[in-house]
Parts: sequence; structure tokens; C-alpha cells
Amino acid sequence: MRSTARIVVVGGGIMGASLLYHLAEEGCSDALLLEKDDLTCGSTWHAAGQCPSITGSYNLAKIHAYGNRLYPQLEALTGQYVGWHPCGGLRLATNERELEWLRRVLGFARNIGFGMEIVGVDEIRRLNPFLDTTGVIAAAHTTDDGHGDPSGLCRALAKGARDRGSAIERHCRVLAIRALPSGEWEVETTQGRVTAEMVVNAAGCYAREVARMVGADAPIVNMQHHYVVTHPVPAFQERTVEIPVVRDPYARGYLRQEQKSGLIGVYEHDGIVEAWAPRGVPDWASREELFPEDLERIAPWLERALERMPIFAEAGIRRVINGAIPHTPDGAPLLGPAAGRRNFWMCCGTSFGIAQGAGCGKYLAQWMLHGDSEINMAEFDPRRFGGYADAGYARAKVFLDYRTTFVTRAPGEEDPDGRPQRTSPLYERLRTAGAVCGEIHGWERPLWFALDGRTEQYSYRRNNVFEVVAAETRALHERVGFVDTSAFAKFEITGADAAAYLDRVLANRLPRREGGIVLTHALSPNGRIAAEVTLTRLAPDRFYAVGASASQLRDADLLRDRVRPGERVAIDDVTEALGALLVAGPRAREVLAAHSAADLSNQAFPWLSARSIEVAGIPVRALRVSYVGELGWELHAPRDALGTIYDALYGTARAMGGANVGLHAVNGMRLEKAYRGFGTELTNELTLPEAGMTRFFAPDKGEFVGRAATLAAPERGLRIVYLEVDARDIDARGGEPVFDGDRCVGLVTSGGYGHRVGRSLAFACVEPASAGAEHALTLLLQNERVGATVRAAPAFDPSDSRSRA
Repeated sequence: MRSTARIVVVGGGIMGASLLYHLAEEGCSDALLLEKDDLTCGSTWHAAGQCPSITGSYNLAKIHAYGNRLYPQLEALTGQYVGWHPCGGLRLATNERELEWLRRVLGFARNIGFGMEIVGVDEIRRLNPFLDTTGVIAAAHTTDDGHGDPSGLCRALAKGARDRGSAIERHCRVLAIRALPSGEWEVETTQGRVTAEMVVNAAGCYAREVARMVGADAPIVNMQHHYVVTHPVPAFQERTVEIPVVRDPYARGYLRQEQKSGLIGVYEHDGIVEAWAPRGVPDWASREELFPEDLERIAPWLERALERMPIFAEAGIRRVINGAIPHTPDGAPLLGPAAGRRNFWMCCGTSFGIAQGAGCGKYLAQWMLHGDSEINMAEFDPRRFGGYADAGYARAKVFLDYRTTFVTRAPGEEDPDGRPQRTSPLYERLRTAGAVCGEIHGWERPLWFALDGRTEQYSYRRNNVFEVVAAETRALHERVGFVDTSAFAKFEITGADAAAYLDRVLANRLPRREGGIVLTHALSPNGRIAAEVTLTRLAPDRFYAVGASASQLRDADLLRDRVRPGERVAIDDVTEALGALLVAGPRAREVLAAHSAADLSNQAFPWLSARSIEVAGIPVRALRVSYVGELGWELHAPRDALGTIYDALYGTARAMGGANVGLHAVNGMRLEKAYRGFGTELTNELTLPEAGMTRFFAPDKGEFVGRAATLAAPERGLRIVYLEVDARDIDARGGEPVFDGDRCVGLVTSGGYGHRVGRSLAFACVEPASAGAEHALTLLLQNERVGATVRAAPAFDPSDSRSRA
């Protein structure tokens, strides 16, 4: 075994083999894969091997689509058998809600380019004449997907990597991983030690154990999952065309042809079992391990599957497979750096490893070698989970994810499992006031307030919360509103070199005066957008940075990793120590003045400035900024004191018709102001000029990370545009295709309704030729074509007169 490698990959399943293959394809063959036994012997070998195109996430659909393009070619590329069956798929819909979900995914297909059509019952029967279509109203017919031999696909990827110069050591168990003073990693194995620049955890069911070797965590729970294979089916014997893979929400599972037999896999709702409980991980000696079959546990769903395909019932069950599959709390893979562990990466946690393995390996290899991926990686970044994702939380969320695998949930629909984990100091007060919360990075954040006790009727169309959000918006716009912003990521950057450090790390000019505020971004070395913060200068050597709550760990890593040896800079994460409250609206100054002796006039406290003041007798860091385009202040105060501040201010505001305001209303107001959102418009896919953020890019201030790459960036045909949408009762959300005439030219990045202006609004990423002001475009919203017009200016208060009031 070699003693050094640029990259060591731990784990020889589909994820590790794919990453090794794609690292080599991207130009790095100085990579070594370590497998404790033989390739595929963990959870890959027993997988059913389906590769669906359909998934509820736009970026995950890109991952699936890439695999379905690669796998049909892989045997020719490597000479290794992969057993690819290009049979396509049928995802059934048994009610209007499921059909609406298919219509949304159809938008992904139109943009990404995989074959998909929504078909009626007659066409379903033509494609699968053996299917009982009772209760079925439609289906998505996908034509580019199929299924393959899991071991064959994994071995083909491994062979392709070896053919390009990468190395694989089998029967080589990793015993320990240690950080070296040089910044490298030492990996101790049963065959010796190897030193590496980067280590990747692709350990599948062992991923949590491998993460613990470096003091990190991988919030993964291994679940038992059954599928059964029937005896040969007589009706298949004479057929030369394989039936499409059927995915059926009624049976909570999948049904397909396996050679001349049938195969059924189900995700039971009750009696779900964690693999290897209570420890949750296999012994290191485990190899190709299966669990005892438990047909009684899956019987209700298996019976439904047999109802759907009666010829399988007639054939009878020949074999039962009950194996372990790793799941994450939100069902998405872990792809990216581990929090606080420089150059330790994750490539694990996928419960659809065969379908996702190829794409996961491709896009992670891009990120590792080039600093950015060509797709938005935020929803896969392991740092989307923090310390809140402990064993109890992970287990509750994974059990939910497992039992809802074939449940189609409408936008905004969340479940209470595992919650709450992180709450603001105002949480109980706001719940009592009717707050309906969503979970963001573990935080419970009010989305809207049910003042009359109503329950949301979730839908892709405007629903019974639309009028509530309108009322919250009106209260803030006409009087005063309160938004709990405690979940924002907050950092103090101090030290003699703090200003020089931040000037090198951030793309905008720093605030020159004490109390000055700027919006600024950190870029990757390639010039892509890596972070967004509101930066306040508290003193010559002291700064306060506030960012998105979901970016807390990513921002912490970026800020700390960019401090040079010997640089006199301290980075303190004060997210938990400080609460924050936005007070905004035309009467915000009046409400604050009732509880503060500070001079709040425009002359003393102008827009985009900060002051230390007292509110209700409590010292507060007040920032005159808001994300809603109205006069307002963010009040940052010690966590334990925020309740006192809120009680005083809200008591005054209530008498003048003030209101609590949720994030749904905030989103509508930021759209009206044409404020781009981090993670939607501002992503690792784009540069600041491409995102329409040139005014926050200051190349003449001197050298900073990403400056040269941004200036030298070639034209890639990407522009963020601001749209007014001719919507009727459906507003854009993100992921919908954008057409210029009959040609797809981009996709919606985010959208919603602006209640102050009475218009549906959206952002989209489109080709430059379609980005001109007043250019007419068409959006596909739930399979309905809707007109849209590019706007040059914000729909609301383009001069910022209300923010400056």
C-alpha cells in the first residue's frame, strides 16, 4: 500500500467508487480508496438497483439525471458488466395531490432534460398491461431511467478509476484518522499508514463511526428495508419488452420485472426497525449481512403491491432480502466538508445510493478539486446539520423520512417529529400568540400567525394562509411589525488585523466609519458566491457579521479557514448568545422611542448605521437595516433579555395595531424589493455579476479572494433576472422552467406574492439574450403556461425612500 496520496476515500461501496472514478475523470488519479473487506459488501451489494428520474428536489433531480446518462454507457467505457435495463418508469398518482406533485416535477424535467410525460390510465395499461389501475388517475412516464446490477455498476466505476491511475486497497480496514500539524491527515489501517491532504468518509453504514474518528458526526441512521423476488412469472416468459418500474404510493413501494420474475420493495408505515439497534452500526467484521425476514411487518403494504400486480401474487415469493440502508434526517445525501474539520469530506448518507451514487461522486469531485460544483450543493452540504442533530433527533427524523418515502407532501408541509431542537428566547411567547413555525437549521422560526386558530390547507396554489400573510404584511407596511430574527448566524471578528483580514476575504468595501453597515459577500477562489453577510464596524478593530441561519457552520468554517498563520484575528460565533428582533414599519421609530432615550432621528441614526443604545433599560446593539424595505431596526441583545425588550415594545405597538410577522410575509416583501436570497439567487453556481450584484463587488479596493477569477470569468450565459408574473392562483416557488418562445432558457430560483404591490413576483436564472428589461418570458407553473416580464427596478419603493424615512 502506498504511504501517501492526495486523497484517501474510506469505503468501497457505490459512493466511494463513484467518487474515485470522478476524481480521476476530473484529473486527480493520486487517490486511494480503502475498503475493509471487498467492494460492494456493505449495503451496495443487496440494493434493488432502481434509478428513478423523479425526485422532489431540483438539484437532486440533476444528480439522478446524470446517473441515468452515465450508467447506460458505463459498460462500454470500462468493459465491466453493469446489467443496465433501460425500461423507464411509471410513478402512479392516486389523487389530485399526488398529481400536483408530478406536475411540479414535470417542470424539473423540462429544464434538466430528462424524458417525462404525464399519461392517463389507458396509456398506463398499454405500458404495463398487468397492472390493476384501480384508484389510479394518472402517472408520470419517465423514459431515461431504469435499473442496473448494483455490484456491476460499483465495480465498473472502480475499474474505470483504476484504469485512470487511481488505487484501491481491499481488506484494509481504517483504524484511526489523525490530524497532523502540517494540516494533512494520517490514516492508520490494518495494512499500515497513509498520509493524505484530504480524507473522504464514504463509509456507508459505518459513516457515523468513521466521522467520530476525527471528532465529527454524520447524522445517519441505518434502517432495515425489505424487498422480495417472486418465482418466475409465466406472463414474462414470452415478452421481449420489459415493463417499466412502477412506483406506487398506494403500496408505498416499487414493483418491477427482475429477469423473468417480479420484484417488490415496500416502505412500511408501522413497525419500522432500525438496523443493528440499539447500537445502530454493524460490527467491523460484518460482510454482506442481511437480517431475518419479517413478512408480517410488511404484510399490509406487500398485500397492496400484490393487488396492484396480481400476476406477482400468482407467482409466489421465492426470495426475501432484508438489508440495511443509511438515511439522513432530511433524506438527502451528505456531500461536502465536515464542519470544523478542514479537508475532511463526507460522501455518504444516501438511501438511494445506486440512483444517486454517480451524480454524488461527480459533483463532489468538482467541489473538492476545483473549489466549486456546477450545481447548487447547499442542500447536500453536511454543515446543514449542527450539534442539534443528535442521535434522538436523527432517529426521529429518519423514521419519518422512511415512512414517508412514497408520500407526496405539498409545499410548506412539515412534521413535528424530532422538534423542537433550537428555539429563540421568544419561542413560547410567539407560540402563544399563534406562531406556526417551520424548521430551519434546527431553529423553530415563525412562518405565519394563526390568530383565529386556523390550520393551513397545504397546496401548490394560494391557500387559506394567503389572506393571513396579506394582513401581516399590511400591519407592518401601514403601522409596525415584529420579526424574530434570533436564528441569524452572528459572528464577532476582532483583533489588530481584523480589518485587513476582512478586506482580503470579502468582496465589498468595508464600512469606513464606526457604526457603518455594508452588505458583502465572500467568494470562492473561482469567484463563485460562498457567503453573504451584513457587516457592521463596531470599532477600528471590531466587526459584527450577520448571515443566514442555515449558513452558520459554513460561514464559521469559511471565516476561520481564511485566517492566515500569525494573523491577529479572532472569530467568535455568538449566534446562541444573542437574540435579535426586527421592529419595522412607519411607526417603528415611535414604538422604539417610547422605550429608549436614544436619538433615533435620521440625522443621528441614519439608514445603514448601527448604535449601542438602551431599550427598556437593556443595552442593545441596534442596526438600522431591514429585509422588508421599510423603516426599521434590528435589535441584537443578550438572549435572556430579548423577552423583556419584546414585551415592552409589543405592548406599545399593540395599541396602534402592530403585529407579529412571519417569514412568509417577509419573503413577499423581500421579493417586492428585488432582494436576492442567499441559497436561491446567490449560490456557488454564480459570480456576483451573473447574479446581478455588481454593486457589491469592489475590484478597485485591492486584491481579495475571488477578485481575479471574477474579472477573468468567461461569459457562461447565466443571468439572474427579476420577474413580474401574470399568475392567477399559483405563484412560482423555485425550480420551474422558463421559456423564451418555445425554448427553455432557464429556471425560476425563487418566487411568491407581493401583497403591498398586489403582484406575483419571482427571480430566475436565464440566458443573457432573455434578460433584457421588459423582455417577455413564459413560466411553466404546475404544467400551466404563465406569462412573465423582466423588470429593471424593484416593484416596491425603488428609491428606498421608506427605508430611509
